[in-house]
Amino acid sequence: MKDQRLKVFRGALEALIESLQAHVRVAKLLDRLGSAGRLSAGTFVGTPADTTKVDAMFTAMRRLDVAYVSYRKRVESAPAQSRDAAATLEAEIAEATSGAADWA
Repeated sequence: MKDQRLKVFRGALEALIESLQAHVRVAKLLDRLGSAGRLSAGTFVGTPADTTKVDAMFTAMRRLDVAYVSYRKRVESAPAQSRDAAATLEAEIAEATSGAADWA
C-alpha cells in the first residue's frame, strides 16, 4: 500500500467491525445471563457428587449475575468510574472461576 490513506480506511473499517462484534457479544451476554439465571433458580436432582458440582456452578452463576448487574449500575450512574467498575467485575470473574475445579 503506497497510499497511506488506505491504512487509515482499513483501520477505521477494522475498528467498526470490532465494535459491531462487541455489540453482538453483549447481546449474547444478556441471553446467557438470562439462561444462567433460569438454570440457577431451579433445583438439580442427581448423585451427591453431581449435585455438589451443580451447586458450585449455580453459586458461580448467581455471583457473576450479581457482579454484572453491579457493574452496569455503577457504569450508568458514574461513567467516570467505568475503569474501576471493570476492574471490580474482572476480580469477581476471577474469584468465581477460581472454583472451576469444583465443576469438573
